[in-house]
Amino acid sequence: MGETSIGAIVPIIKAEALPEYSAGAPISPPPRPPEEDVAMEDADKDILCPICMQIIKDAFLTACGHSFCYMCLVTHLRNKSDCPSCGHYLTTAHIFPNFLLDKCLKKTSASRMAKTASPFEHLRRALQQGLEVSIKELDDLLSLLSEKKRKMEQEEAETNMQIMLSFLHFLRKQKLEELTEGVYMQTSSVPLICNCRPWHTELVRVYKTVPFHKIQSDLQYMKEDINAVERRRIDLFRERERFSGRMRMLVNNPAAEKASPSLVDKHANGINFSVYSAQIQMSSGSSQNKKLDANTLANFPAQGLQRKDVYSATGLQTGSPSGLVLARKRQVYSQFNDLQECYLKKRRNWIRQSHQGDERNTQILSKEGYSPGLEDFQSVLSTFTRYSRLRVIAELRHGDIFHSANIVSSIEFDRDDEFFATAGVSRRIKVFEFSSVVNETADIHFPIVEMPTRCKLSCLSWNKYTKSHIASSDYEGIVTVWDVTTRQSVMEYEEHEKQAWSVDFSRSEPSMLVSGSSDCKVKIWCTNQEASVLNIDMKANICSVKYNPGSSIYVAVGSADHNIHYYDLRNISQPLHVFSGHTKTVSYVKFLSNTELSSASTDSTLRLWDVKDNLPLCTHRGHTNERNFVGLTVNSDYIACGSETNEVFVYHKAISKPMACHKFSSLDPNDNEDDGGSHFISAVCWKSDSPTMLAANSGGTIKAPATGEASEREEEELFVPPLNFAMVENGVFRSGFPSFANFSFLQSLGIRSILYLCPEPYPEANIEFLKANGIRLFQFAIEGTQEPFVNIPEETIREALKVVLDAKNHPLLIHCKRGKHRTGCLVGCLRRLQRWCLSSVFDEYQRFAAAKARVCDQRFIELFDTSSLKHLPLPFSSSKR
Repeated sequence: MGETSIGAIVPIIKAEALPEYSAGAPISPPPRPPEEDVAMEDADKDILCPICMQIIKDAFLTACGHSFCYMCLVTHLRNKSDCPSCGHYLTTAHIFPNFLLDKCLKKTSASRMAKTASPFEHLRRALQQGLEVSIKELDDLLSLLSEKKRKMEQEEAETNMQIMLSFLHFLRKQKLEELTEGVYMQTSSVPLICNCRPWHTELVRVYKTVPFHKIQSDLQYMKEDINAVERRRIDLFRERERFSGRMRMLVNNPAAEKASPSLVDKHANGINFSVYSAQIQMSSGSSQNKKLDANTLANFPAQGLQRKDVYSATGLQTGSPSGLVLARKRQVYSQFNDLQECYLKKRRNWIRQSHQGDERNTQILSKEGYSPGLEDFQSVLSTFTRYSRLRVIAELRHGDIFHSANIVSSIEFDRDDEFFATAGVSRRIKVFEFSSVVNETADIHFPIVEMPTRCKLSCLSWNKYTKSHIASSDYEGIVTVWDVTTRQSVMEYEEHEKQAWSVDFSRSEPSMLVSGSSDCKVKIWCTNQEASVLNIDMKANICSVKYNPGSSIYVAVGSADHNIHYYDLRNISQPLHVFSGHTKTVSYVKFLSNTELSSASTDSTLRLWDVKDNLPLCTHRGHTNERNFVGLTVNSDYIACGSETNEVFVYHKAISKPMACHKFSSLDPNDNEDDGGSHFISAVCWKSDSPTMLAANSGGTIKAPATGEASEREEEELFVPPLNFAMVENGVFRSGFPSFANFSFLQSLGIRSILYLCPEPYPEANIEFLKANGIRLFQFAIEGTQEPFVNIPEETIREALKVVLDAKNHPLLIHCKRGKHRTGCLVGCLRRLQRWCLSSVFDEYQRFAAAKARVCDQRFIELFDTSSLKHLPLPFSSSKR
């Protein structure tokens, strides 16, 4: 790869900020006198690092008497040899640890965090600090916590039952309609006008005969499943009644009431744990439900029981119960076709197994009334509806003023998810403490360890046994094992002849690691040997390698030949399986479990495979990836990847369309739509068994998005307009290119047609959105250019205006890439038809193009001939301006 600024090209063939408190601020409510406030401000200034202007971390003292953060000072001395405060000559030999200041600052930081910590955090810290508590007191507290947990689990189960019943009833209704008609309809294409030609494909309704017995069979087990879910719902209700009785007994227990005050007396800092106990009691004992028998429950609607519980004030639940259920139901209906396919597939597989004579499974079904197929789908449905959005809880800048190249090519968490390491084209491995990045309100976060390397890095992999060891691969083909504590390399392997793109430590055998390179070789290494222990020659470039987490003898290899090769290292003469399906280079492979493998490709798809039975399981589409390494990470039931649209996408492993996404904001609001320099996501990594991940883009920005559920109060956040969105006239809108995050907003507008002004093919995810919503696509290929003397095709603009003026196409959205130049020219010509004065037309054009306004565009608008369109009626106002 060359020394370019666009990063690695794939080979071919924020939580809310914690409030700041002054150091030493009194706890008592009366205000301090003014002179004391001034003294406090001066004290605050004394504990700030003069370089980063944040509270000093790892304080070091210079020979001239000034204190700084260790990393700030060392970074400064790498470039200059003077004190940042006074300019006195200074080297690393003249700096010393300031133990006294460091101790005081740690106490100050702990005091500030204690003021904002939750009651649970106070309790955890108190127990860690050796708080003396009797066994009886702990038993009472554990009983309260256990019952609280059981209540939350039960509420979650009730919500899942409501959603499952709603889904089954809706699906059964559809199947009954199919049974009545005997056929079903499917749209085969999207209406399209392309390249200015007046042709388009009309909607074609394809009728497919559905076997009568198959629909009857589907309806029969749907009826069985509905009955099973209803019985389970009744059991949950009875369990809730028993739970409410137990909670009332616990709350009224005198021994439990004495437990919390004793904690207060024995706690060194005097934390009032009675508040904590009262919060648990309030959230646990507030439900007052009447008893209902089975006959009464049978008369409830399909949506399930309407809960009357009051959510606790501790912040454990957000939004009203009905709002939560409605938000999840909306998510189900938005992906109903995929969920229906998943349900029918799992249910039919179970029926097929039962017909094959598996008597044990049949007995389980008759005893429980809840088939394994339904139970499996219930797990998919609950995990899919659990999250519907990404919320950024932290952000940091990876680059620094001394390195212009900021692309992060790899992010990895360590064994305990305590630290994470980053690497990229800046030739440095940086290790950050995750809790500090998330909890500290600093504008700039400095790494706790920084290790320079000889060349650009492509991949990192932490050793899952030795916490301090991390492996890297680089653009010169060198695989290095580093010791983070000593900041030195432990082993270096230089057998690869070209760029090494991927490296991975084995989980089950921590001394083994595998690497893949553009020299078409996969090499197995052992940290106890200086040479490779195994070599696999392949016919195409290797982009990704990964050990099976359950075994050190199975390795998956993603290759430029469009395939995933799955090897048993005991026999490398040929792969155990070859998974085919991608149409371009396979850039990443990751294991969700011992049997499930996810792969990413530059064909803009992810694919899920069963490595045990050699079967494809699901294909995920929605992101854009045609050229760059954009990252892939997996976590149990979820898969996340980057996109060349500077977005992070999250998929459920069983559903083909994205369930959530987050777009990184552009650093330059005036980015040109045609310069090809837009940022892309370059690396992603999930924190194990956590809803939080890390994502980095090619601009060096690292964010920590966390998956979350959308409550009724947050529903408005789901409607995100596209870039540069605005209304042109009633029924006509303009914008930049709409992404997945904007689909809900476009649905709310009732868009009937989209007019696309770029020559590139429309993304498949957007095509699927158009099909699902019956939206017509009109494409007019106008090349984007910055050349001042390249003519804009006038005939193309004229044909596009005919589409805009046809009221049958309204509501209509006009867009190009950023909604500036091509869209601006078309709208400007429309304003000429409406007889706007030129000054108003140019004002509107410049309002969207801003600093990127082009004289050639404005000249085209001024000289555009409207005479051939004057006979067409204007469907909206044409008043003069």
